[in-house]
Amino acid sequence: MKNDAANGEFQKLYKTVFPILFRVAYRIAGSEEAAEDLCQESFFRLYEKKMVFPNPEEAKYWLIRVVKNAALNYAKRKMRERKAYQKAFREDTRVEETGENLLLKKETRSEVLKAMEQLPENLKTVLILKEYAELNYKEIGRALGISEGNVKVRVFRARERLAGLLTEDDSNVS
Repeated sequence: MKNDAANGEFQKLYKTVFPILFRVAYRIAGSEEAAEDLCQESFFRLYEKKMVFPNPEEAKYWLIRVVKNAALNYAKRKMRERKAYQKAFREDTRVEETGENLLLKKETRSEVLKAMEQLPENLKTVLILKEYAELNYKEIGRALGISEGNVKVRVFRARERLAGLLTEDDSNVS
């Protein structure tokens, strides 16, 4: 009799929690089949371990944690497999540039450079050091003899002003 009650509680938990677990697993794993398997495995672990929780909510949260971790592991494993496959077969993952894309990039680069020339020197300098020299804020501050906070403000202002100049010209840059 006691086993029937526990079985009924398990079935009730399964029916109420499975949809939640499936959504979590599917969002992380990206596959319906994998999500379903991960959910089934989590319930199997709960049943196999004969775990007892003070209330159904605790069981639900435990199952969510188990499914989340299993889905993350699944996604990592799939990523490693994909990378190994690409490496083994030397797949070319580069995107081929079309003439149109190359022309658009060239025009955009030209528009950005023209707009940058219109920036005040102090804003243009920090933006060049940040975007082209790839220095961090601390390094830029050290190079220019200003505080890191001042660098952040100048970079922000430079980006804002640049965006304004680019939209003024009704350019292709967004």
